Amino acid sequence: MSVWDSIIGQKPVVDMLSHVASGDPKQITQSWLICGPPGSGRSNMARAFAAALESPDHGLGEEMTRVSSQVLAGTHPDVTVLATDKVTIGIDEVRDLITVSEQMPSTAPWRIIIIEDVDRMLERTTNVLLKEIEEPAEHCIWLLCAPSAQDVLPTIRSRTRIVNLAVPSAQAVAEFLEADTGVDAHIARRAARLAEGHIGIARMYATDERAMSDRDELVSGVLRLSRASDAVLLAGDLIDNAKAQAETDAERRLGRAEAEFRRVNGLGEKDRIPPKLRGAYNDAVGKKDDTKRFVTRRTRDVLDRALNSIASVYRDVAVLQNNAEDSVGLVNLENRTAITELSARLSRSAVVSRLDEVSTARRRLAGNGNPTLVFEALFCALMP
Repeated sequence: MSVWDSIIGQKPVVDMLSHVASGDPKQITQSWLICGPPGSGRSNMARAFAAALESPDHGLGEEMTRVSSQVLAGTHPDVTVLATDKVTIGIDEVRDLITVSEQMPSTAPWRIIIIEDVDRMLERTTNVLLKEIEEPAEHCIWLLCAPSAQDVLPTIRSRTRIVNLAVPSAQAVAEFLEADTGVDAHIARRAARLAEGHIGIARMYATDERAMSDRDELVSGVLRLSRASDAVLLAGDLIDNAKAQAETDAERRLGRAEAEFRRVNGLGEKDRIPPKLRGAYNDAVGKKDDTKRFVTRRTRDVLDRALNSIASVYRDVAVLQNNAEDSVGLVNLENRTAITELSARLSRSAVVSRLDEVSTARRRLAGNGNPTLVFEALFCALMP
């Protein structure tokens, strides 16, 4: 198994980064910005690149070394990853990273810092990072990840080497799902098609029946919209489902954190947490405020995914109106009859207008708009 095996549909980038990792260390760029749409695997790419940089075989071997396995597992002492479930990355977190970046690596050639979702930094936080990106410590490499270069302040992107990832093909994602999850080919192909190149969402659809059924109900609800009451009911159901999924994810996250804490400290499943470990337990499992922020972030992620599903309906309508199904296919193939009827009822300009409404809803959510009001307004605007 190679360090690059988890990277789907990105061969040109893999070839380039593999060549860099195996080249002259003195010529390696020390600040990188890895860009790709959600689900393209930019975080996985950063980890694989870090593994290739740190491994004695530079990731060229057919089997992973102990070093590369540690990097990919998140346990290597010289590779630090900042991933957040919060709405924004805090300034104190970045200051801590800068302190780490200035330390010499303990066992590997490089001290590597990976920041996922660098676009979640506020401007003042980014300014703290700027000097380190411009003049990294001699043995430090920064790998920043963002949806696109435009999502990052010009001062940061002008001081990094930008790598752009493609959207993986549905076929590549389906093949990965079959190998990774063991689902049958039909489920893998459908999950890959509905995810529109988003590997993480495709895996979720392939393995979580509720997530798939929630999406099916949302698309069917959008296609049935005819009255304001439909819009209100559909918005309410969507918000309730998003919150329920976020709370379930939070419970699973807490459960995993508690189980790991108990394992590390030799405690049984029902053993009481000793008073002397209570502080460490709270830090490991997280406080109520941390859980609340996680639920807020996860709810937004679910609603953002819902907007993608809604947009896919009007994308499919446009495909039919332009006789392009043979060349690009439909995302919502199961709803082809209803989408065909809608394509006959809407003009081309009306379809574009509805896609604009989805974009408007996305901006309102990003601006902390009330989710219920945002989706009620959106669904009312989508009615034929």
